[in-house]
Amino acid sequence: MKLPPYAQTLGVTVEMVADVPEIVMPFGQHVVGRPGFLQGGAIAGLLEVAAIAALRHALSGEGARIKPINATVDFMRGGRDHVTRAAGEITRLGSRVATVTATAWQDDRARPIASARMNYLIERPSTERSVT
Repeated sequence: MKLPPYAQTLGVTVEMVADVPEIVMPFGQHVVGRPGFLQGGAIAGLLEVAAIAALRHALSGEGARIKPINATVDFMRGGRDHVTRAAGEITRLGSRVATVTATAWQDDRARPIASARMNYLIERPSTERSVT
């Protein structure tokens, strides 16, 4: 699965859990904010990677391109010095626009550290139609 270039900067990996891509980000100096905690931008980036992974998984084989429209991130608690996981859930998949909710957690998925709502423009390959 092709992820955005900054996914490599975050050091994330993709694990398939029950046929859903789950993004795993290790803790390290590259994602530190204040001592012992994740930087907010790293958390937001992780959420975006999770949303993109969910969309790419749903659109696999279509050759569609996705472009972000907007994103709203809610930070619920500080991310500590642990492995952080995130997964996206598509709440609407239209012909041109998709809405994805992504959630990040550490020890317990039921206690998220952040969530995001993101909208994406979907550019599907055009099919040539003959006009008669």
